Amino acid sequence: MEEETKTLEIVKARSDKREYRRIILKNSLTVLLISDPETDKCAASMDVGVGNYSDPEGLEGLAHFLEHMLFYASEKYPEEDSYSKFITEHGGITNAFTSSEHTNYYFDVNPDSFEEALDRFAQFFIKPLMSPDATTREIKAVDSEYQKNLLSDGWRMSQLEKHLSSKDHPYHKFSTGNWNTLEVRPKEKGLDTRQELLKFYKEYYSANIMHLVLYGKDSLDISQKLVENKFQEILNINRSHVRFIGQPCSPEYLQIFVKAVPITEGHKLRVTWPITPGTLHYKMAPSGYLSHLIGHEGEGSIFYILKKLGWASSLWAGGSDCAHEFAFFQVDIELTDAGHEHCQEIVGLVFKYIDLLQQSGAQKWIFDELSCMGETHFHYQDKIPPIDSILGVSFNMRLYPPEDWLVGALPKKFNSDIIQVLLDELNSNNVRIFWASKKFEGNTDMSEPWYGTSFSVEKITSCQIQQWKESVCEKQLQLPAPNMFIPSDLSLKNILDKAGVPFVLRKSRYSRLWYKPDTAFCFPKAYIKIDFNCPHSRVSPESVVLTCLFSRLVMDYLNEYAYYADVAGLYYGVSNYYEGFQVTLVGYNHKMRILLETIIEGIAKFEVKPDRFSVMKELLIKDYQNLKFQQPYQLAKYYCSLALQYPTFPWKDELEVLHHLEADDLVQFYPLMLSRVFLECFIAGNLEPTEAEKMVQYTEDIFFSGTRPISDALFTSQHLTHRVVKLKKGINYCYATEGLNPSDENSALVHYIQVHQDDSVMNIMLQLFALIAKQPAFHQLRTVEQLGYITSLALRNFSGVYGVQFIVQSTIKGPRHLDSRTKAFLKMFENKLYEMSSHEFKSNVNALIEMKLEKFKNLHEESAFYWCEIASGTLKFDRIEHEVAALKQLTQEQFIDFFNERIKVGAPRKKAVSVFVYGNSHLSEYEADKSELVAPEFLQIEDICSFRRSRPLYGSFKGGLGHMKA
Repeated sequence: MEEETKTLEIVKARSDKREYRRIILKNSLTVLLISDPETDKCAASMDVGVGNYSDPEGLEGLAHFLEHMLFYASEKYPEEDSYSKFITEHGGITNAFTSSEHTNYYFDVNPDSFEEALDRFAQFFIKPLMSPDATTREIKAVDSEYQKNLLSDGWRMSQLEKHLSSKDHPYHKFSTGNWNTLEVRPKEKGLDTRQELLKFYKEYYSANIMHLVLYGKDSLDISQKLVENKFQEILNINRSHVRFIGQPCSPEYLQIFVKAVPITEGHKLRVTWPITPGTLHYKMAPSGYLSHLIGHEGEGSIFYILKKLGWASSLWAGGSDCAHEFAFFQVDIELTDAGHEHCQEIVGLVFKYIDLLQQSGAQKWIFDELSCMGETHFHYQDKIPPIDSILGVSFNMRLYPPEDWLVGALPKKFNSDIIQVLLDELNSNNVRIFWASKKFEGNTDMSEPWYGTSFSVEKITSCQIQQWKESVCEKQLQLPAPNMFIPSDLSLKNILDKAGVPFVLRKSRYSRLWYKPDTAFCFPKAYIKIDFNCPHSRVSPESVVLTCLFSRLVMDYLNEYAYYADVAGLYYGVSNYYEGFQVTLVGYNHKMRILLETIIEGIAKFEVKPDRFSVMKELLIKDYQNLKFQQPYQLAKYYCSLALQYPTFPWKDELEVLHHLEADDLVQFYPLMLSRVFLECFIAGNLEPTEAEKMVQYTEDIFFSGTRPISDALFTSQHLTHRVVKLKKGINYCYATEGLNPSDENSALVHYIQVHQDDSVMNIMLQLFALIAKQPAFHQLRTVEQLGYITSLALRNFSGVYGVQFIVQSTIKGPRHLDSRTKAFLKMFENKLYEMSSHEFKSNVNALIEMKLEKFKNLHEESAFYWCEIASGTLKFDRIEHEVAALKQLTQEQFIDFFNERIKVGAPRKKAVSVFVYGNSHLSEYEADKSELVAPEFLQIEDICSFRRSRPLYGSFKGGLGHMKA
């Protein structure tokens, strides 16, 4: 066919200066070109119109496996893993995911490397190499991914829903794949998995069912030539778009009530209905309309009633598992212990609210409100990294006409009939109910085959649901009120002071206000952080837990009122942190002061409501108990943090005291916690200096004024600081422990190398090491040695003390072996470093410089950077400039000396700690390994808290009011 170029009348945000062009190549590949001359990163995403629904029978996971395999090598670039290595070494990231009906590949990279990166990327779809050796290794990687997910309730419950569907519908399939489906069973049938892989690729990877998004710095004309040059060779077999006709749930799988046993503590209820997909009526947004109402949290909502009754802690409603021919609408409710005893009434309440919506009919004013908020959010959307932007666009290209590729499903046209069609589908004949709780252990009679979830099924009738509805006496259900937080003033302030970095605008005994006007983004948005530095909040496990309960209860009390702000794009939070608790507001500035004053008053007038205290205590206990079900590598990271950070308390200590705390304890603690406070404030964005000062003055007046003030100023001696343990040079400490979940076969290693306290030259050498070593470490430990799916090398920052850590999680090998392999990798890397050419070294340095010079994309990103400097006390607002200058002066000899002194195995100044977590499959090694973890290779940590007390601490960057550096 002839190449087609379309000048798009694409709907874009008023603030969007980028240019767009749609082209269709001669091979029928549809492409969207995006030109952004200001971008610091270029990116591309290829969406292929085939997913796991197309897996051949008996080869479950083949589409997902193919996604893995395309990263290996190609005829043009045969060196294994060279694509990922190139992307990483040139400042980028790359990934992919397989969905039901499509597979998406994407990357970003520094602009000067974009053309070569595109060429390497295009080879995925032209002539990939899938060698027999790589095939076998990557099946193990897929199996390792499956093993990682075996104890994840999210994966387990999702597969259970699929299991309870028509067996002849692709929704029923197991999509991940494992060793059994990709190696054992195919061999038993005489199938060669690699040949099946090649056949699948040849049959489905056709240019005419692909969509490419290219985000570049060059003009559209240059980008078009680049795409034509790189992607024209993708084969087009005129593959018809894959469609799966019919509904996944036959009558046998409707009106079912499923009880399932989860891994974690807690009770979850899901009420779900198969529905007609909304893509045909996306401008009418029927699913968005109903999810807004059913998922609302304001007065009169389902959640409001359940919360008043003490039956639920969260509720979410919306569409899920959307495909071209079917979709689901679901309501997810997190139940309390009391709510678990009233599950049927809760289902009845959901249906009662649906009845209310039927009686009320579709309300145009509600739709108009949603349309107004959607329009505002679209036109004032924050600029995001290109890699995030292209993912959303490539997804939209599959679903919507070109003019709406950027907008997506924005509510535009009110149509009560379309809303009514969806509402009618949410009926008692069409429902599926899934109820998960550990209380069902021993009372189920079936097991899901892929993840082993225990469950039972009973059929229910419309009459039963009617009885449940009648058992609910609640009369307070109502539609939400008009949203007062929708911004109407979106004007920009004329701020005279164009300060480039934060500065102290106001300072007193009680507070300090850092201020930074918006000089870059020109959006009607602001960012507020107020840290309540409360020394009494961190003196014991009890005080830590009570502070946490306090912040959760404040959020709980505010919810009915402040939820409207959240819906309108004004986000807020009250959360505990190392030195007390903090208040955060981000979003449109118009109504921000109203919300802030409400939050501050809520804190000042806080009262302990015993019924809500009991609910929050119950939820917090479950959160602590569920820590033992986290992934072993997360547990290893936790132990590493506990060993290095002071003051912190073990979570088991906090859980132990939590069991004994009552509402009266919080009544006694709350005034003590607030008796001495210092407010560290940061206000940025579209707010004038006088507005910022008034907000802080208001907060001061509330807490520190009057005849009986709530708070007083801190004594100089009371300012809390977060300190970090200083490890000893030349020592590799080791902490070994059994995993907390006896059902988890995975073991994990964290090998952390502590390098230095914040220093520009040391920072950039450590960052350069991580940049150069990251992909080779992943390739060696995961791809070549197949140690485990979770394998990474990353920087780690503990309050201004920098280091690097290896993480490996494995069912194949135990922690001590994993530790030995990370050290073997460092020895291999040592040789690579010595052999590195000056050109390659300079190329890596330049890549890091480009990464550092990336501009902040939005106010939130910029403010988070500055807040990190304020919160840690480093106050290096010009950090980037200093580190870039240091990089330009760095020599290869300096870098090698740094590695030899601080990173390499046996380095004289190396300080390291290895954390070994032994899973069930390696418990037999635990005692033997412990007895062999002896000097000089290791120095064992028997007790983390005793270890911390025995070591000196780094000085803190945070002193008193002036943040004096120690």
